[in-house]
Amino acid sequence: MRVVDGVVAVGVAAALLVAGLSARHAPTDLDVLGYALLVAGGLALVARRRAPVVVLVVTAACALGYQAAGFEVPVVAYLFAVYAAVRAGHRVAAVVASVLMLGAVPLAILATGLHSTGEAFTQSRDVLQIAWLIAAGAAGEALRQAERRADEAERTREQTARRRAGEERLHIARELHDSLTHQISVIKLQAEVAVHLAAKRGEDVPEALLAIRDAGRDAARELRATLEALRDDGKNPPHGLDDVPELVDRARSGGLDARLTIEGRCDDVPVAVGRTAYRIVQESLTNVARHAVAATASVRIDHRPGTLVVRVDDDGRSTVDSAPGVGLTGMRERVMALGGRLEAGPRREGGFSVQAELPVDGQA
Repeated sequence: MRVVDGVVAVGVAAALLVAGLSARHAPTDLDVLGYALLVAGGLALVARRRAPVVVLVVTAACALGYQAAGFEVPVVAYLFAVYAAVRAGHRVAAVVASVLMLGAVPLAILATGLHSTGEAFTQSRDVLQIAWLIAAGAAGEALRQAERRADEAERTREQTARRRAGEERLHIARELHDSLTHQISVIKLQAEVAVHLAAKRGEDVPEALLAIRDAGRDAARELRATLEALRDDGKNPPHGLDDVPELVDRARSGGLDARLTIEGRCDDVPVAVGRTAYRIVQESLTNVARHAVAATASVRIDHRPGTLVVRVDDDGRSTVDSAPGVGLTGMRERVMALGGRLEAGPRREGGFSVQAELPVDGQA
């Protein structure tokens, strides 16, 4: 656009200069000033997009100046400035400036003392006809409305796309809920029956069986909460930092020596940050139980100025070449969406470590 504006400005300046050189007028001491104002008025158009009101004032002043210097040249640069100002939405400024110009141009021509009053007003109508101003303003307003309608159409398309994407996500969530709920319900039911029979016989209930039962209940509850959240129901608030101790207790009941440490002042943590912290701890402890074959795990939540640091360490088996799974990828996406940073990898002393730094300033 800057190249186009520059070409237009140079073209208008050249056209005004040629018109001034070819116009018939008696030579005066103001000729050099008149030529300079002709060129300056045209070159000012290079900034008509960035500062339309300023360009409107500058081109008007230049037009009045070279008219007063005796150059009967149409105020083409000013018409371009009116068009640009109206297109930018400065309609009042364009109207006020044009009214002032209509009254000032005849006075500028009379100031030369080269024309009679009747000739001056006739020539002023030739220089600055009201029809030209109306045409320039109408062209700017028409293009402004066209751009506004185009922007509105673009926003409408984006809103439609987001709505369709939300509907598709809700559909997928419902399908997953229907299929997974059935399978998890079967697992939970079988575990509960086994626990009941063992208790009825007076036998010790294995910790693993109790963990399976509790995990089934929690999974069913998570699925319901997820579906309700996607429906924007608001009845089931998302999990947050307050629910992390329950995660650690659950991991401990499954046979893992899990410890939780919370440091720093616990100020109001944004909902999105708390939810992400909960998911990081949940996914990390799940990975420990599934893959790491660890005996101990530590969860550390550190409230620092402007940052919430979540760290989960375990002493399980891990290798440098292990590829990140879907869980780790999901954690990284959640953290990056909040503008945070995630580090995950094997520890020197053995085991695996996940650390996330989540900004808490300016979050919604």
